[in-house]
Amino acid sequence: MAERERPRRLLRLVQEGRLDLLRDELHPEDIPEARSRRWGRLGDTLLHHAARMGHRDVLEFLVRELGMDVEVANGDYKRPIHEAASMGHGECVSFLLERGASVDCLKKADWTPLMMACTRKNLEVISSLVEHGANPLLRNKDGWNCFHIASREGHPEVLRYLLDVSPGIWDTESTIRRTPLHTAAMHGCSRVVELLLERCHYRPDSRDKCGVTPFMDAIQNGHLDIARMLLEKHQACPTALDALGAQALHRAAVTAQDGSLQFLVAELGVDVNGRATSLRIPALHYAAKEGHGHTILTLLSLGADLQAQDGKSRSALHAAVAGQQAEATRILLRAGLRDTPDGSGTLAQQLARKPEVIQVFQESQVTT
Repeated sequence: MAERERPRRLLRLVQEGRLDLLRDELHPEDIPEARSRRWGRLGDTLLHHAARMGHRDVLEFLVRELGMDVEVANGDYKRPIHEAASMGHGECVSFLLERGASVDCLKKADWTPLMMACTRKNLEVISSLVEHGANPLLRNKDGWNCFHIASREGHPEVLRYLLDVSPGIWDTESTIRRTPLHTAAMHGCSRVVELLLERCHYRPDSRDKCGVTPFMDAIQNGHLDIARMLLEKHQACPTALDALGAQALHRAAVTAQDGSLQFLVAELGVDVNGRATSLRIPALHYAAKEGHGHTILTLLSLGADLQAQDGKSRSALHAAVAGQQAEATRILLRAGLRDTPDGSGTLAQQLARKPEVIQVFQESQVTT
C-alpha cells in the first residue's frame, strides 16, 4: 500500500512546492519513474504540475537534478511553458526559456504560450515571451491571434503593448471573419472597444460570416454603453442587416435584451414592427418563439403590432405554440391574440404538443 501511495505523495509535494520534502522523498532508484510518470487523463508530468503551480525552485530541481525535458508534452501537446504562461508565472516562464523551451510551441488547437499568456493581464510574462522571439501574429485553429484573445479578456494594457511591438496586429479576422472589435463588443469590454476605435482602423459595420456587426453584438448582449460608443465614434448603423436580413432589433428579441429594445425603439427610432428575412418576420415573433414573456410585453409596450403576420400568414401565437412556449402563449392570448379569427382552436389542435400549452388553450376557452 505504501508503495502505491508513493507516486501520489510525490505529486502532492510538487503541487504544494515542498522542495525540501521532495528531496528527502526521492531516492536514486525512484528517479527514472518520477521522470517518466504521468498523471490524469491528459498525462501531465511533474514538470507540468510544477509549472502550473508556479514553483520555480521545484521546476529547477526537476530539470537540473532529475533531468526532465522542458519540452515534454501531455496528451494535448501542452508543454510546461504553456502551463506557466497561462497561469502568469513569470519566473517559471523565464527559467524554461533559459533552458531552451520553444517559445512558439503549439498545443492542441494551435495555441502558443503567448496566446495563453494573453488570457491574463500579466505584461511581465507577455513581454518576456515577445523578447525571446514569440511571434504575436501566429493564429490558432480558430484564426485568433494573441491580440484577438486579449480583446476578449478585456485587457487594454496588454493591447497597447501588442500594438507597440506589432502595429499591424489589429488587422486580423477569425476563420468566421470576426474581428477583435466584434469580440470586445460581444463581451462587454468597453475600455477595449474605446482603445480599438482610437488606435485601430476597423471599417464601420464590418460583418462576420453571419453578417453580424459589432453593434449587433453589443445590442444582443445588452452592452448599451458600447452600442452608444459605436454609434458616436464609429458611425455604426442601427438598422444594418445580417446575412439573413435581421436587424439588431430582431437579434435583441431573440436574446431577451429588453433594455436594448427600449434603446433601439424609444431612443433611436427604430421601427418596432420592422421585418426580418425573406419571410418578413417581426421581432414579436422571435420573442414568442423563444418564450420570452417579458420581452413580448416590452415589445407590445413599444407599439408592436399584436396582429402582425409574417410572410406565411403566421401570427406571434403560431410562433409561441410552435416553440411549445406555454407562458408566451398565455401572454399573447391574454393580450387578445387568437389562433383563428373565430377562435375555433385550429392552431392548438395542430401545433400544441406539450400538456402545458394545451392547458393554456383550454383555460383560454373557459375564460372566453
